[in-house]
Amino acid sequence: QVQLVESGGGSVEAGDSLRVSCAISGRKSAYNIVGWFRHAPGKEREGVASFYHHGSTTYYADSVKGRFTISRDNEKDTVDLQMNNLQPEDTALYYCAAGLYQGERQVRMLPKFWGQGIQVTVSS
Repeated sequence: QVQLVESGGGSVEAGDSLRVSCAISGRKSAYNIVGWFRHAPGKEREGVASFYHHGSTTYYADSVKGRFTISRDNEKDTVDLQMNNLQPEDTALYYCAAGLYQGERQVRMLPKFWGQGIQVTVSS
């Protein structure tokens, strides 16, 4: 089993930056990719960014490219999402996830394990 715990969300204004972090524990062999998803009211869940262990390759949704950066610290076993130039449409519940690489899926990831979610709110 794999456990994921998010931290660092909050409320900011448009144009601000925010960093969310996810601490991962448990069976490392159960996943080969980690990432962030978000779910806003009235919208479908969206894959935001992922970090594939093979080659340390990163993938991003078009909506966040150039603004968000995902990073992985293997020593601390964390995965962070740095979010710059936040906009009101980025408001959502953000989830950390661990899973398996699948090229045809959002941010090329089939999530298998989820964190509890953390709120990010951006006001205009």
